[in-house]
Amino acid sequence: MTLDDLRIFVAVCDAGSLSAVARDLGCTQSAVSQRVKRLEREADIGLLERRPRGVAPTRAGRILHRAASGSLGELDLALRRLADLRRGDAGTLRITTGATTVRHFMSAAVVTFRARHPHVDLEFQTENSGRRCCEAVADGTAELAWITIGAPVRGIEQHPVLELPWVLAVRSDDPLAARDRIEPAELAGGLNGIRLIRLPENSVSRMRLDGHLARPEASPAAPAGSTSSTSVADWDTAMLLAELGVGHAVVPDLPGRHGTDHPDLRLIPIPGLPPLATGWAVRQWATLSPVAVEFAETVNTSLDGSGHGRKSPYSSGHGRKSPYSPVRRS
Repeated sequence: MTLDDLRIFVAVCDAGSLSAVARDLGCTQSAVSQRVKRLEREADIGLLERRPRGVAPTRAGRILHRAASGSLGELDLALRRLADLRRGDAGTLRITTGATTVRHFMSAAVVTFRARHPHVDLEFQTENSGRRCCEAVADGTAELAWITIGAPVRGIEQHPVLELPWVLAVRSDDPLAARDRIEPAELAGGLNGIRLIRLPENSVSRMRLDGHLARPEASPAAPAGSTSSTSVADWDTAMLLAELGVGHAVVPDLPGRHGTDHPDLRLIPIPGLPPLATGWAVRQWATLSPVAVEFAETVNTSLDGSGHGRKSPYSSGHGRKSPYSPVRRS
């Protein structure tokens, strides 16, 4: 049994296909199959079963897959950190984020961090959901992830940093633009001509918003009295469409947002909605590399002075060991 055998087995389980893994590796399907068979001989039990379309792990295969997935991710991360130590103040820091995270949460911190560590490569990987960001951290392809804090994820610590109040984005000439606040009941009922633009499907922000409204059956996915059928993939697009008069957007009030970006847009507070928590997802804060800890602290410091949102009540201040207290961990 070798590490490559285990890596290939994990890849087959994840893909559900021997041929797909063979294509990714640039080898034959027979070579992939032989790797799996070697594991089965050593374990003396079947690990994969044939399905009409592809393969799936057996009960024994699922046990090995769970154990190998976590161990290989830890090993790969350790090997990268050893390489970083050899290079000194260098190496690569991999951060996975949503589409608009760097712009709104990290732009000032990236500049500051780059000035301090010119030889560290920053690699930002964009994912379309917090779940995918957590998966990247879990499998070791990223060390840090900035996410909307959501339900617990096995093997992942979530460290809230900032709470973002909700606002209703409307055109400056919209009748609602003169309001100083909006009530949640107006959103749930589609009152006063409110036509809500749908937030990203299956996103934490949308699920949080739906759960906060008084009438979940008339949530922003399809508010009562609304004729809007507009949906978006990110918050920035929702704001742009609101500025164009396509509809109204309930979005978090993000840091790094400037009035000059949307001169024809008004953001009306919705104080009746609990704020949305955002922050870091990591495997274990105590095992983060020094540059990862410093980058996270730099982001946190920049957000403290941003004037947007508020620091999470779960955050326990700064410190290299663990500047944040996780609110959820498996």
